[in-house]
Amino acid sequence: VPRFETMRGPRVERRFGWDTHGLPAELEAMSQLGIKTKEEIVELGIDVFNAKCRESVLRYTHEWQEYVTRQARWVDFEHDYKTLEPWYMESVIWAFKQLYDKGLVYEGYRVLPYCWNDQTPLSTHELRMDDDVYQNRQDQAVTVGCRLETGELALIWTTTPWTLPSNLGIAVNPEVEYVVVESDVTGTTERYLIAAARLSAFARELGDDAAEHIVERLTGADLIGRRYTPPFTYYLGAANAHRIVAADFVTTEDGTGLVHLSPGFGEDDKAVMDAVGVETVVPVGPDGRFTHPCAGLEGRHVFDANVPIIDALTSVTRGAPEGPIAAFVSPGTVLLRRETYEHSYPHCWRCRKPLIYMAV
Repeated sequence: VPRFETMRGPRVERRFGWDTHGLPAELEAMSQLGIKTKEEIVELGIDVFNAKCRESVLRYTHEWQEYVTRQARWVDFEHDYKTLEPWYMESVIWAFKQLYDKGLVYEGYRVLPYCWNDQTPLSTHELRMDDDVYQNRQDQAVTVGCRLETGELALIWTTTPWTLPSNLGIAVNPEVEYVVVESDVTGTTERYLIAAARLSAFARELGDDAAEHIVERLTGADLIGRRYTPPFTYYLGAANAHRIVAADFVTTEDGTGLVHLSPGFGEDDKAVMDAVGVETVVPVGPDGRFTHPCAGLEGRHVFDANVPIIDALTSVTRGAPEGPIAAFVSPGTVLLRRETYEHSYPHCWRCRKPLIYMAV
């Protein structure tokens, strides 16, 4: 664009710009300092760390100038700018303030891929940085029965058991057929709500003859608005929460046809919950560890929380609650199935740690 305008006649300044901000500069400085966490940066001193970043990003200034000049790129290096200079940063904040004054800026949560190791969200395009970003990973998956106000157990399936403490809704597809099945395979006669198309997939738990014990048939539309008790009590009583809601992304290809919604950790979850006025909650800190109000889990990393969460659900299902987490499992909650699930999962292209999706 500057070249085009120059050829049309106007005088256009082409000052070379150095983009010195961003996580790559910080990670390089951390590598040179031999540190790995944000806590170590704070301990070292932010002013000391910033000085190291500045030294690092300007190290190859001469080489860049020589390289760009050899490319025959016509730019002014003598009157260059660097994004680390206060006047430049102030100009960016000034521009942002103009947008704010015009009412074009708002604050709110957005669910993004998040690296708990680097403590930063990633953009969607960063999930395509290289072929190794997605790697096969074995994760725990569970099928949990949440007690409906009408007495049945609504079966939800998730590959992220660590999000169950922040469950705020259950989604169904209004067009899908659902059935209520009576079964005593767990030792107690219960009625389970599941998509009709998924009934055979749970023959081991509900019985090979489960189809002969259907006591009610409904559509997803019939279920919308029904209240239920969440699997954990941490957010019991949250405004407008813990109801069955409609979502067209619910399918019967896997799971149970009823989708667990935790808006702090799922983009679709958040969109559906926003639409019915449920406030997003994020009981996980920047380091990927549980925070208030998840007593019994506080300080534990989300990936390390799967097994103890499942164990707590198992103990309550057996009628013998065990451990601090079990105290916060809602009475009547049932763990129907636990399994391992292999799937392609995104990892951070910088540190190779598995990402989480989190509202930031």
